[in-house]
Amino acid sequence: MLTSTARQFYERTTPLRDNRAFGYVFGLATVALALLARFLLAGQIGGFPFLTFIPAILLTSFICGWRAGALAAILGGAARWYFYVPVPLNAPTLQTATGAPSLLGFSMYGIAVLVILTLVAAMHQAYRDFAGSEALRKQLNALLEERVRERTVELEQMNQRLRDEAASRAAAEAQIRQLQKMEAVGQLTGGIAHDFNNMLAIVVGSLDIAKRHLASDLGKAERFIGNALEGAQRGAQLTSHLLAFARQQPLEPRALDVNELVRDMSDLLRRSIGENIRLETVLGAELWPTYVDASQLGSAVINLCVNSRDAMPDGGKITIETANGRLDPTDAAGNVDARPGDYVSLAVSDTGSGMTPEVLARAFDPFYTTKRPGKGTGLGLSQVYGFVKQSGGHVAIESALGKGTTVRVFLPRHHGAPQPRPEAARDAQPVLANHETVLVVEDEDQVRSMTVEALKDLGYSVIAASGPEHAIDLLGGGMTPDLLFTDVVMPGMNGRALADRIREQRPSIRVLYTTGYTRAAALHEGILDRSAAFLPKPFTVDQLASKVRHTLDGSD
Repeated sequence: MLTSTARQFYERTTPLRDNRAFGYVFGLATVALALLARFLLAGQIGGFPFLTFIPAILLTSFICGWRAGALAAILGGAARWYFYVPVPLNAPTLQTATGAPSLLGFSMYGIAVLVILTLVAAMHQAYRDFAGSEALRKQLNALLEERVRERTVELEQMNQRLRDEAASRAAAEAQIRQLQKMEAVGQLTGGIAHDFNNMLAIVVGSLDIAKRHLASDLGKAERFIGNALEGAQRGAQLTSHLLAFARQQPLEPRALDVNELVRDMSDLLRRSIGENIRLETVLGAELWPTYVDASQLGSAVINLCVNSRDAMPDGGKITIETANGRLDPTDAAGNVDARPGDYVSLAVSDTGSGMTPEVLARAFDPFYTTKRPGKGTGLGLSQVYGFVKQSGGHVAIESALGKGTTVRVFLPRHHGAPQPRPEAARDAQPVLANHETVLVVEDEDQVRSMTVEALKDLGYSVIAASGPEHAIDLLGGGMTPDLLFTDVVMPGMNGRALADRIREQRPSIRVLYTTGYTRAAALHEGILDRSAAFLPKPFTVDQLASKVRHTLDGSD
């Protein structure tokens, strides 16, 4: 604190040191004051004749510099010599017997002055060095701040350029994604339109021919009606494939032994791939069960084997291999859709021509195919992909030109015993009506008419309503149906709301829902719950008969 105050006082008196004339005058003034003090205090400081001059020299040298201090020291010594003041005889003194100042006294005075001037000069030099360092520090700080400002401006400009480039790249990527999406949508809609137009051509043409020959040639009419039915079924199959790709097809999963499924399908697969292709199965020991739809997994295996067959027109080998495996977090990180865990893998490999990287990148796109027109729809791999994803698994493809292709399907492990295959005899038995009454609510006139006629042919009494309000009005007239068969999506009120209204009056009524949307979509929208009886459109008369009977019996 004292050092800091002295340094600040030194800095404020700098102008005085720069003015030498003032310093000499100041030194003369301080010596005069010291001499006056010497006269006034002669009795008290008789033993120290130079004592009053020491503060004058110190003050003068500190304020005005060592030159002014040296002048003050000389003036003080001279004043002591010429203006001697005798002191009492009993006072301690360094005087000679004659009363003149002693040589020892002047020597001690000179040494004290030399020490004072040296210390003050050293202190001034230290202050000057400190001031120089402080100025240099401030200069360096200012230079550093300027450099920092310049660098900050440069970094901000660079950041702005990076942000602009990122925004430009993001816009370009968004445009590319939009173009790719539009290309995929165009390919999808074009494929759907192509295949559905072919199927509609079969249905419309066959029905037209049947209508023309219905009166004259009943056999020919029946044959073309069968063609129309086959075309309609192919359309329903195409819709099923598209729903599989969208992961929204209705599934009936069960605990399944994949080895057993492959063994049961071996003969069918050998007939499907032809005699010039060898089929080999390598089934893993103690294979874990998985929980999937057996029929959809079988269709996936057939699709993969057919693709492999088409890649080997001159013959080759197809290998179906099953194994247990675990996907750790590191492996799952390479596949955004994969989750770590235990999986049952089913791999279908061939020795065919393989795929280029461009073809491999689009292998799962719907309606994308490298086969000749008429040889494939381009829905096989997309159906496999959608089914596996919907089942909680993932698919991987390894392929190289001239080295064949391997498609690996990974299905989650099921901790439980495999279930036996369901008996087919249940659906094969005739479904008989018990003279119950069915209320059909459908806003599409043709669909309603077809459903009503089918139920009548099955032996049910039928009440037809064109919409929810019409159905409520009919029930207000006293009708008591046993089953409500209603569309899910209708104007004004959906099927779930209609069922709730009717159950308020008839709690015992059974309800069967139908829609062209999937059960998954209806569940997602909150229209249906998982326990609701459901029959997806389109449906055959046999499917309608079975579902109505099971719903009325409470077995579905």
